[in-house]
Amino acid sequence: MALEDSVNPMQGISGPGSFSKRTDLQYQSEGYGDGVAYDAAKAGAPLAKSPDVRGATPTAVRDAAEASITPLFAPTQRPDEPITTGIDMGPGAGSDILMGRPQATEKLSDTLAKMLPYDQTGEVAILYQNALARGM
Repeated sequence: MALEDSVNPMQGISGPGSFSKRTDLQYQSEGYGDGVAYDAAKAGAPLAKSPDVRGATPTAVRDAAEASITPLFAPTQRPDEPITTGIDMGPGAGSDILMGRPQATEKLSDTLAKMLPYDQTGEVAILYQNALARGM
């Protein structure tokens, strides 16, 4: 396709959906016999295979969900681990054992201070004052 074809106002622009005209997918021969060589080259190149992307059936989704959910009143799966493991109070390891969790680099009061100009109800101001009083 030549440059003058793409800017030709008589050709028009491509429409939406079924009215679209993709000229980049059409083979345009320059000379006699070029189509045969093009078809031979195209036949020699393997086409990409798309994976099977069929969705799971509702039954399979439900069965997978039921298999991974621990019921609320089930017995503990870690009887020797304190319930406060992972937080910074009580027995057990603190939050330093949690991998991949970024540590807070900014105080809570600093974050709330950035929100104060947008506080229309006064609730953020109250939280800000409480955070300042606690040194957070």
